Amino acid sequence: MSAALQPHPVLEPLRVAHLDAVMVLEQASYDFPWSRGNFVDSLHAGYFAQLLREAPGGAPVGYFVAMDGVDEMHLLNITVAPAARRHGYARFMLDALVHHCRLVEAESLWLEVRESNTGARELYERYGFAQVGRRRAYYPAAGGQREDALLMNLPIAPLEG
Repeated sequence: MSAALQPHPVLEPLRVAHLDAVMVLEQASYDFPWSRGNFVDSLHAGYFAQLLREAPGGAPVGYFVAMDGVDEMHLLNITVAPAARRHGYARFMLDALVHHCRLVEAESLWLEVRESNTGARELYERYGFAQVGRRRAYYPAAGGQREDALLMNLPIAPLEG
């Protein structure tokens, strides 16, 4: 695995105007992708959503959407384009999200991950997330089945100073 980022990845607020490009990445990444409506609803609700580009003005390579809660943040979707994986982009986005959590004084960051998604689970564990629960039959799966989600949590240290 190479964790070397491209020279200047940048995050910018995710906007409805970006959704055509986001939907291409979403559909290339998941068997059961979010709908355009899921993204529109999240943006209209004011969720913290960011688009990742390899460089200023470059092509989108990822995005995330997180929802504020009382003293916490919930990561709803984080995606890196299949061709851009294993280059440190997911960690870059997690770093930005944790920084945002500190700014808004969130004490913890929560997420669900498919039990079968070992790559993502390993990334989250290396980042410091711990599995704290399981949501039975949370995700749709092939053949009309359902798959469990693992509930993970990361305590957020407050900003120093």
